[in-house]
Amino acid sequence: MDVNCATIRGDAAMSALFGHVKGAFTGAQKDRAGLLRAADKGVLFLDEIGELGLDEQAMLLRALEEKTFLPLGSDSEAYSDFQLIAGTNRDLFAAVGQGKFREDLLARINLWTFSLPGLRNRAEDIEPNLDFELDRFAERAGRRVTFSREARDKFLHFALSPVASWAGNFRDLNAAVRRMATLAPGGRISTQVVDEETARLYAAWHNPDASKQGDELGQFLTPEQLKEIDAFDRAQVAYVIGVCKRSRSLSEAGRTLFGASRTRKSFSNDADRLRKYLARFGLEFSRIQSAAFSPVFATD
Repeated sequence: MDVNCATIRGDAAMSALFGHVKGAFTGAQKDRAGLLRAADKGVLFLDEIGELGLDEQAMLLRALEEKTFLPLGSDSEAYSDFQLIAGTNRDLFAAVGQGKFREDLLARINLWTFSLPGLRNRAEDIEPNLDFELDRFAERAGRRVTFSREARDKFLHFALSPVASWAGNFRDLNAAVRRMATLAPGGRISTQVVDEETARLYAAWHNPDASKQGDELGQFLTPEQLKEIDAFDRAQVAYVIGVCKRSRSLSEAGRTLFGASRTRKSFSNDADRLRKYLARFGLEFSRIQSAAFSPVFATD
C-alpha cells in the first residue's frame, strides 16, 4: 500500500490512514478500513511523510509501537502489524528543530536510511527516461512523437549540463517531454521546440524569489551567520550553493563558476578556489551535496 502524504490533510488524512466509522464526519456514509489496516502483514509506503500533521504523526507512532490505533470516530481500537517505508525530500532533523515533526517518530522510523540522489545527480538516467517519457506520451495521446537527431542532441546537451538543476526531478522531465511532444509539428520535435523548452526550464530554475533564496541559505547557515552577511553576498552564496548541488564534483562546480577567469588563465585550480570561497562561510562541498539527496526511511 502507498500514499503521498502531501495530498491529504485533516480528517481526510486521518480517514485515509487510520480509517473511520460511519458518521464520523460529514460525508462519512459508511465505514472505511484505512491504509494501515489494509497493510496488515505487509508494507505501507508513506511518501512525503514530512507533510503529515502532528496529530497524524502521533497516531502513526502509536500504531508502529503498539500495532493498535483508533479509527476516526471509533471507540474500538484496530490492529495492524505492518512494516513502514517512508520517503521525503525534507530535512526531517531540521523539521524536528522547527517543531514541525515529532522527534520520537523520527527516532522510530530512522532504523534504516537510504539517500536517493535527485535526477541532476543521476545523469545516466536522463537519456533512457527521455525515451520512456516519449513512450508514455504515445500511450496517452495515441500518437508517436520523435526528436530530430539535432533536437535530441541539443536537449540532451542541456539536460546533462551543470545549468540543468532538475529541481522537480522526474516531474520536470515528464512535463518537459509532454510540452515538447504536444507542440511538435507533424509529430517531430524540432530544435526550435527544444530551444523554447530549455529556455523555459532555465528561467524556472534560475530565477528564485527572495523567500526561496532564504530557505536555501537556511539549510546551511545559522541565523547568526546570516545576520553577518550582506544582501549582495547572500545572493551570491545562494547561487554558488545551487551550482554545487547540481554538480557531480567540486571540480565541475568550480569550472562552472569560474569559466571566464579560467579562459584567461587567471587561476589554475578552480576546485581549490571554490573550496576557499565556501570556507569563508563555513561551508563544505560534501555537506551541500548531501543535501541534494532525498532520504528514504524504513522501520523493522
